[in-house]
Amino acid sequence: MIMMAVPLVAMAQKDDSKYLAGAVPEHNGIVTFTQTFSVADKTQAQIYPVMQAYVKSLVEAGRQDLRTRVLSDENNTIVANVEEIMTFKKRFLNWDHTFFRYLISAECTPDAKVKMIITKISYLYGFDQEGKGGETFKAEEWISDKEALNKAKTKLQPRSGKFRRKTVDRVEEIFAKAREAFDEPQQPAQPVVTKKATVVE
Repeated sequence: MIMMAVPLVAMAQKDDSKYLAGAVPEHNGIVTFTQTFSVADKTQAQIYPVMQAYVKSLVEAGRQDLRTRVLSDENNTIVANVEEIMTFKKRFLNWDHTFFRYLISAECTPDAKVKMIITKISYLYGFDQEGKGGETFKAEEWISDKEALNKAKTKLQPRSGKFRRKTVDRVEEIFAKAREAFDEPQQPAQPVVTKKATVVE
């Protein structure tokens, strides 16, 4: 019975390969996620309002306090601070979550590309029901390769690992939804949706 249970335990373990070395990039020692994508058949003047609306939707969906706001909106670039709730586990009388804070910018260039950057990431964790108290962690001190992986870089650290997983997933989601904002609406005569946005780097 014990021998039979071993494969089941192994299968139940999470596959963390996508979250290991290199999953959290740094630029000059600062955790910085970037993605550049091109948009077909659109001009800079047509692209910018779409990204403008998208970034503002993140601000509107974030926690409505002084940290969540548009900082700059000019010259085809929009920059905003966002604070949102990141949930690790939610059960009856047990809601494990953090306030996830980041700076996001979207620059629309004349060659019909969008360069997105997410940086200045931090977390407020362990606060009370009113959102007071708790401890603040900077991404560089918490989810970087140096801090979140074991020495062999084959496993995530038990405590900070969940922050790294959720952050990588959330950033991927933010970038993906930005690209999806340029999807053509589905037409009755064309059952396949054509995506306009193509990742460059």
